[in-house]
Amino acid sequence: MSLTSAMYTGISGLLANANALNVEGNNLANVNTVGFKEGRTLFSTMLSTSIGNNAQVENSQVGDGVKVQAVQNQFSAGAYQSSTIITDVAIEGSGFFALSVPGATSATAATAYYTRAGSFSVNSTGGLVNPDGYGVLDTAGKAIQIPQTVAATAGPPATPALTFQSVSGIDSNGNISLLYADATGATSTLYYAGAGAAPAATTATAVKIAEVTVPNAQGMSSQAGTLFTLTSASGTPTAPAAGVFTSANGTSEKFLSNELEASNVDLGTELVNLLTTQRAYSANSKTITTADQMTQIVLELVR
Repeated sequence: MSLTSAMYTGISGLLANANALNVEGNNLANVNTVGFKEGRTLFSTMLSTSIGNNAQVENSQVGDGVKVQAVQNQFSAGAYQSSTIITDVAIEGSGFFALSVPGATSATAATAYYTRAGSFSVNSTGGLVNPDGYGVLDTAGKAIQIPQTVAATAGPPATPALTFQSVSGIDSNGNISLLYADATGATSTLYYAGAGAAPAATTATAVKIAEVTVPNAQGMSSQAGTLFTLTSASGTPTAPAAGVFTSANGTSEKFLSNELEASNVDLGTELVNLLTTQRAYSANSKTITTADQMTQIVLELVR
């Protein structure tokens, strides 16, 4: 094994630790990002080189450096932050909200985006969306679309025409309470019953916000805006089946209205990791300078 190989080993350490520094910097940059999940860098050794062929060093090998094996997201829950907005929702449990791309009316498990960031709002057409316009899916796999008006009926009992006012509540199971008012200003509370359907009078026929549990969350692919997508490594959720999603059970998995899940980045831990990475980077640079000095000594032997 030559001194040049030692230099390349040091360079691999510099590159790997520089990538680790980027991951830690991204964690620190997103310390206040709702629903952000911190990343960690996993290293692995590169191929080894035999250092001899005689009996004394038989099977003796030296590694050729290090590489970044993977960058994994850690899905531990962040702290819950109280909010005055009803459509701000956090998940107590291990599940994810399922979202469709902006403008889409539905999504399957394979095409949906997953997130723990529940900062939702109702847009001008009645869609329940995240800040980037991704639609929140219901248990039927449809993007939630709140009816803006409810037609009058002759009965019995007769009901007046109603106009949507606001979301008045989201319970732990994902039922959405909707406040409507008639022409006189009298209000009524109804429940979301699915895209294109008239609101329900009770939760018995209501359609809930979807929640999905991913078999291996760390295997998901990270996208922009605290969104994730499924991969072969993450596995496919047992639900949905045929496009039908499940929802929170209200016990081990709950929706918390007026709450947001903060980033799970721990500042103290990240600053220690930052210092460790800096020292590792410095140590690898020493490998290069030492190999260079030793090479210089060899070159001077010919003088």
